[in-house]
Amino acid sequence: MGVEIERKFLLVGEDWRALGEPVLLRQGYLSSDPERTVRVRIEGQGATLTIKGRSVGATRAEWEYPIPLADAADLLDRLCQQPLIEKYRRRIPFDGNVWEVDEFLGANQGLAFAEIELASESQAFTKPHWIGEEVTHDRRYFNSNLIKQPFSSW
Repeated sequence: MGVEIERKFLLVGEDWRALGEPVLLRQGYLSSDPERTVRVRIEGQGATLTIKGRSVGATRAEWEYPIPLADAADLLDRLCQQPLIEKYRRRIPFDGNVWEVDEFLGANQGLAFAEIELASESQAFTKPHWIGEEVTHDRRYFNSNLIKQPFSSW
């Protein structure tokens, strides 16, 4: 079993747009139950199936497996809950960490935030100047909830 420790932040300004190459991600959920989410994702020419447990603080159990691209496309089109999440992701190195900045499309257009994965919940890190308010514990920002309650409906 893997463990994911992730914190999520809103963005300030536009400086992050000039950093990192945007890559299109398409993802959908076979299950968006808070106790267990099952996600299918296509990122570039790769695909993964990810299973996550309930979040406790900024931590949750996570299992991730590569799957064939054709299978992922079929799952997204046939079995995943709709609408799919589509977004551009930039991976931005900063002070020994990598920030993943997601800019959403479709019904979630206008939403953008950054995530950082940590080794422990108490790990110290430096925030770039374009990092704003923390929203780690605001469930509206969970991708699995954005399919049910898109940003455009807030």
